Amino acid sequence: MQDLIEKMLVELGEDPNREGLQGTPRRMEQAFRFLTSGYGQKPEEVLNNALFAVQYDDMVVVSNIDFFSMCEHHVLPFFGKCHVGYLPDKKVVGISKIARLIEIYSRRLQVQERLTSQIARTIEETIKPLGVGVIIEARHMCMMMRGVQKQNSRATTSSMRGIFRKSVETRMEFLNLIKNGHRNS
Repeated sequence: MQDLIEKMLVELGEDPNREGLQGTPRRMEQAFRFLTSGYGQKPEEVLNNALFAVQYDDMVVVSNIDFFSMCEHHVLPFFGKCHVGYLPDKKVVGISKIARLIEIYSRRLQVQERLTSQIARTIEETIKPLGVGVIIEARHMCMMMRGVQKQNSRATTSSMRGIFRKSVETRMEFLNLIKNGHRNS
């Protein structure tokens, strides 16, 4: 990878041997390997190792989870907050594992829509709740730095499954809990 990065620097009109760029190919490789480290991890294993049988039948919401990802179209960052809620059916998962799941999927080349549905689908298939909701609010550097250059734009995506899709009341409870969480942070 370092050879490719060095060639890219030359193509951009730079001298990879100048003082400020010495070591850049190695640093870029390390950065890209870290930013895409989610490919080597299995999200289901993270959740399966933290499932607990609990008699709890009210909503679990983890909100304002910071994430960073890389847009697969321009390989530029997008970042924001992810909100996850689920209604347990005999099992709950360790709360930190939800943040870990988001981290695994966000550390892949992504589009926000796929990221949202991957998180919801994995929770649905692994925990088997009565329903799950995922909302992501993100700012995309590809829109801010290039193209339309809209600095204050934000994209919001959602994936509602099970009772979160079928029941307006459940969905509204989730949305209100998120809204209240924003107010308190």
